[in-house]
Amino acid sequence: MRVITKIARQKNNPERYNIYLNEEYAFPVDEAILLQFGLTKGKVLEAYDIEEIAYEDEIRKAFNKALNFLSYQMRSEHEVKKKLLDLEYGEAVILEAIQKLKSYGFLNDEVYSKALLDTKKATMKKGPRAIRQDLIKKGIDKTLQDEVLETYSHEEQVKLAAQLAEKVVRSEKKKTPAQVKQKIQDFLMRKGYSFGIVDEVLQGITFEQDEDDWQQMLDAQGEKVWKKYSAKYTGYELKVKTKQALYQKGFPVEVIARFIEEKENEQ
Repeated sequence: MRVITKIARQKNNPERYNIYLNEEYAFPVDEAILLQFGLTKGKVLEAYDIEEIAYEDEIRKAFNKALNFLSYQMRSEHEVKKKLLDLEYGEAVILEAIQKLKSYGFLNDEVYSKALLDTKKATMKKGPRAIRQDLIKKGIDKTLQDEVLETYSHEEQVKLAAQLAEKVVRSEKKKTPAQVKQKIQDFLMRKGYSFGIVDEVLQGITFEQDEDDWQQMLDAQGEKVWKKYSAKYTGYELKVKTKQALYQKGFPVEVIARFIEEKENEQ
């Protein structure tokens, strides 16, 4: 017969207690387990009682570890499970701990997914495709991914994508409209927006260039092109190579012709 002869609070962890059976140290338990099993001095414990207490205490420890993990920021169920696996808790214990977390409202993938969507929109202006990748990494079920991303309206996507596009336009004043458009398209695609959204945003941007703008762009790009090909070509070949390069960069034919004429006059 094994009888609880002493229950002592741990000095370094006041929420855990050491249990003594027949005057000898037997095992530690969480305060919640102490109350759950009504462990008091004089209580008789059978072997199966001790096994059940140990199992429930392991669940409680996993629960507390997960709760601490969640205290820093919201996490998905997948992240919590991985954390507990890394801490070497057993599968059964982890499932019990996760179920307990969910029942108390500490773990909710739907709430987490909606929060992640709002955060990625607000802080990074990400598109649906990029956010889906974030949800996948967090182990969110595909059905839930679809449900959450359906709340990301077409109008909101266009609005955020347009804000990103305007930022590109402001930072690329020395680039031709064609170059800026390509830059916007590449940037928005990387941000996770669809071709349809990108096209709609581009149609809403007016690219107007006056003579001074073209001159500034030629000063920045034309000179580099001319210098590059002057090292290899002369005469007609130099003019053709320069025309091709500047045309691909989006310079109008008449602007290119004027630039080449100026370069020839310089020579």
